[in-house]
This record gives sequence, C-alpha cells and structure tokens, in this order.
Amino acid sequence: MARVLVVEDDPDIRQLVELRLRGLGHRVVSAPSGAEALAVIADRGAPEVIVLDVAMPGMTGLEVLRTLRAQPEHADLPAIFLSARVRPEDIAAGEALGAVYLTKPFVVSALAGAIDKALQPTAQTAGGW
Repeated sequence: MARVLVVEDDPDIRQLVELRLRGLGHRVVSAPSGAEALAVIADRGAPEVIVLDVAMPGMTGLEVLRTLRAQPEHADLPAIFLSARVRPEDIAAGEALGAVYLTKPFVVSALAGAIDKALQPTAQTAGGW
C-alpha cells in the first residue's frame, strides 16, 4: 500500500482520516500544519500521495502544494485536497495544481479511490517511509 502524508489542522478529522487510511493498509504520517508537513517531507522524503486540507492557519493547503510544485523533485507528487471549502475558486485552484478535490464530510470509498487513481500513473520511491 502507499505512503500517505495527511495534512489537517483539526485533530479529530486528522485522526479519522489516519484511522481510515490505515484500515485500508496505507502507511500514514500526519502533520497538523503546512509548515510541519514541509518539515516531514524534508526529513523523511516525499510520500507517495499527500492529502491536504485547504483552510489551515499559517499556510493553506494550496500554499503547501504550490511550494512543493515549485521543487522539481516534488513537481509531480500526487495530491488530494480534502476540504469543507466548496467555493468554486478553491476547487479551481486545487485542480489547477493537478490535485483531486474532495469535500468534507468525506466518503472513505471516494478518498480510497482518489488515492488509488493518484498512484496509477507512477509509483514514486522515497526513503524514510
């Protein structure tokens, strides 16, 4: 299964996503903020897929993904936004970054399907996971 980084500031939602993804057999690491997510990637290498909230204090999920996309080694990192924000401009911004955009409350099968689909084109290899 995949190495997944979950970036979510709400501890209850973060724990629920982690629990569901682990139940599907994924190896999950989480971060409560964008800055901590970037630190995890710098320390442990890239995950195979990243699941991000959009609205987070300090650094939004969109900003995190833009930062990663600007780095050649992470330009193609599969990303999924999992957000309560359903504004068309947020969805368009996420899709413009090449990410799948799912809304909360989420359906586990939709998240699992998005992860499976994100992993189909390439299977990235990264150390530390």
